[in-house]
Amino acid sequence: MSDTPVIGVLALQGDVREHLIALASADAQARPVRLPEELAEVDGLVIPGGESTTMSKLASLFGMLEPLRERVRGGMPVYGTCAGMILLADKILDPRSGQETVGGIDMIVRRNAFGRQNESFEAAVEVAGIEGGPVEGVFIRAPWVESVGAQAEVVAEYGGHIVAVRQRNALATSFHPELTGDHRVHALFVDMVRAVG
Repeated sequence: MSDTPVIGVLALQGDVREHLIALASADAQARPVRLPEELAEVDGLVIPGGESTTMSKLASLFGMLEPLRERVRGGMPVYGTCAGMILLADKILDPRSGQETVGGIDMIVRRNAFGRQNESFEAAVEVAGIEGGPVEGVFIRAPWVESVGAQAEVVAEYGGHIVAVRQRNALATSFHPELTGDHRVHALFVDMVRAVG
């Protein structure tokens, strides 16, 4: 891998374009990923925000669920925001019927924990491993993490709740850093991908 890793954004649903822009600004070659053969060509993957139940069903429909699980189990760096965090959880506290996860982070997540769409908010969040002060987090129908297992490391909390977790090559945030113009979380992820390369 060169210094410019190829990082995909799962483009089944959600705010794909914003992640592509944030990754490009953090010196990655960013591309949308919809099919297993496209997944095979990337060094890392972002799972964006969106609607977690819909994303899980579309991933199944497009034949992506098993290839995603295999790559994550195999150590491919992955970063999930909001719905992406839910998909990376080993367990969802209140899953919708038929909702599956990719897994990869030993955590239990509660969907829509911060409230409905009209209760969305922005807040400054201190994230371990990111220098230069807090990042601005955009919380939209955001989940939070109820608990983490021994392998997972809590990297941010807000209002007494866990909102960012890292486990080896997997990173997840409840909030959307891609909507703020501050690309430090994406830069951290790009560095994680480079470290594996």
